[in-house]
Amino acid sequence: MRNLNIKLILIASVITATFFMSCSDDFVDVDPTNENSEDYFNSEEDYQLALVGAYDLLQATYLNVMVGEIASDNTLAGGESATDTPGIQEIDNMTHGTINQQLRDIWGWMFSGVNRANYILEFQDKTDFNGKEQIIAQARFLRAYYYFELVKWFGDVPLAVDQRLLFGDQFNAERTPKAEVYNQIELDLIFAAETLPATQAENGRITSGAARALLGKAYLYQNKFTEAAAAFDLVIAGPYDLVTDYATIFEQEGENSVESVFEVQYTDKEGAGFGCLQCSEGNVAVGFNGIRNYSGPQFDSGFSFNVPVQEVYEAFEPGDSRRDVAILNIVEFAAANGATYNEGFEHTGFYNKKYIARKGDANIGDAALTNPNNYRSIRFADVLLMAAEAHNRKATPNDALAQEYLNRVRRRAFGDTNHDITATGAALTDFIYDERRLELVGEGHRFFDLVRTGRAAQNIPGFTTGKNELFPIPAIEIQLAGNRWEQNQGYTN
Repeated sequence: MRNLNIKLILIASVITATFFMSCSDDFVDVDPTNENSEDYFNSEEDYQLALVGAYDLLQATYLNVMVGEIASDNTLAGGESATDTPGIQEIDNMTHGTINQQLRDIWGWMFSGVNRANYILEFQDKTDFNGKEQIIAQARFLRAYYYFELVKWFGDVPLAVDQRLLFGDQFNAERTPKAEVYNQIELDLIFAAETLPATQAENGRITSGAARALLGKAYLYQNKFTEAAAAFDLVIAGPYDLVTDYATIFEQEGENSVESVFEVQYTDKEGAGFGCLQCSEGNVAVGFNGIRNYSGPQFDSGFSFNVPVQEVYEAFEPGDSRRDVAILNIVEFAAANGATYNEGFEHTGFYNKKYIARKGDANIGDAALTNPNNYRSIRFADVLLMAAEAHNRKATPNDALAQEYLNRVRRRAFGDTNHDITATGAALTDFIYDERRLELVGEGHRFFDLVRTGRAAQNIPGFTTGKNELFPIPAIEIQLAGNRWEQNQGYTN
């Protein structure tokens, strides 16, 4: 990370073996000396280094963002050909099954994050020092963050609280109903919100506002609209705000701005390789989103995945300043700037401009893997729109406040009040849904928004109701658990 300096060399002292598979089967073959906790957590430095290890897996969520967008109706898989990264192509087509490398990676990497947070919490009482509660609160937020991702993707998942899931535990671990997992997520985030400060001196550190925002999001995903509205209102009270110019948000100078409630930090100062993508300190998705064989100003070349469709480009109203910030029309840009490029598979003429490789970055090691673009995991605009939805959909709606929050976002987009929304009830709900798509296009939220609001089947080609709301548990995980776990509905091992 650029300021929260997370490096895998530090993690070697805190990593533990987990039965949830990652890059390869060799991941479980860990030197037992790394599991000797009796010689660890004897000082504040030990806890801080373990916390660094727990933060580190946030960088692996680049895959959640990219694949989550491809699964939606916003983008197509793209790439070089129909066989380029088959797992991504299958998710795009809604033909994915239980053997899918990308889904296996998401499962394994998120559970590795859970395990690293639980490693701290398992030994939280071993050594006392001033400020330890701040470390515990951050660890609990991170556990909640990783579990929220797991529940979104897979539904019921094994729940471990204040203890690691080690190799061998798979024979006893059961899938926990997602309602119980959500309950633990809520408990962790309430503790973090009540313990952490409103601001942090170090960019990337979790704040009380980040905890409340994720808490509100967890409530929203459970249709607990009253609770969600209350949590979001506390975030909206400050210290966050919308930046004036939407065009600056996704540039390097726009990182960690007043609009950033929670941001995953990346750096281009340390190389990585395709053999261990989760080891990269850079945002891997940026290179994958890049223009294929590009030559010209402003941008760097990439692999042409995650290409926006014509329909979402045209969904922006005339005068909406966000369209050309969010989506690059490569045909128009190349003609105006003398640039050249190759059309990749499923070429639409558009690229995800928010997270695309830009010139001027160091990109040490591999320009496709070490881009420094931070991921704006929770933006203030996102909070405003989630709050608008919560107030509109709660048992006793407050549509006036919902309109206020919605129109704050729209006024920045159009630069005036002429496009304010005055609708109420269900019509207002639809306007909020539409606004979320446009404001957040390319940021990985669309698929899950469609699923949680029951609109996926009517918008996503190939989506099967009663099946594709969740992704399958990787077959290898069920096999490792002795074939005791029931697969998600509609999938067969």
